[in-house]
Amino acid sequence: MAFTLPNGSTFDFAASAGTAVAITAITNANPAVATAAGHGLDDGDVIVITSGWSKLTGRTVRVTDVTADAFALEGINTTNTQRYPAGAGKGSLSQVLTWVQIPQITEVATSGGDQQFLTFGFLEDDDDRQIPTTKSPASMTLTVADDPTQPYVPVVEAADEDKEVRAQRLNLPNGDVILYNSIASITSTPTLSRNNLMTRAISLALQGRVTRYSAA
Repeated sequence: MAFTLPNGSTFDFAASAGTAVAITAITNANPAVATAAGHGLDDGDVIVITSGWSKLTGRTVRVTDVTADAFALEGINTTNTQRYPAGAGKGSLSQVLTWVQIPQITEVATSGGDQQFLTFGFLEDDDDRQIPTTKSPASMTLTVADDPTQPYVPVVEAADEDKEVRAQRLNLPNGDVILYNSIASITSTPTLSRNNLMTRAISLALQGRVTRYSAA
């Protein structure tokens, strides 16, 4: 049993990314191994995956066991061929080249991601039944102190303009890392409430499953 406070956590936003590199194959393995000629990656690099596998596409992951034309997707288990049909995982990768920290966060709120259910009953049943279906879309909102001099501001504002997906990284004080991939937007004007901080809200609409890595 363990308990952790979020105090001391930092949040990074992808400031630049490399050009897309084709992935010609991904194995059904734990961890999955991707083939991408001349990828130029090193162990520990962070990439965003586009894949024919819907459960993998849009995820931000770290790479490990790098060779000249292949690498493993750390923490990604694709052994289930029903969810990950053999030969259908190829796609592309985009490496996160630089990050910029979003400091002065006063609050982080999450919403969505809840399990949805189908409720039904048969003629002979006295009680209805439920089976799980999909999960609702997930999003995060970062409330940040208004400071237009911060380096992240033009980066996030550019993301708001182009609505392109970008990676994010949450660094927890215990050494864990959580990776996200989202479409970001930011309020154009700060809140104005007497005797309270002026703040802006950064909204992140998640586009792929979250990937969490425990501290080494």
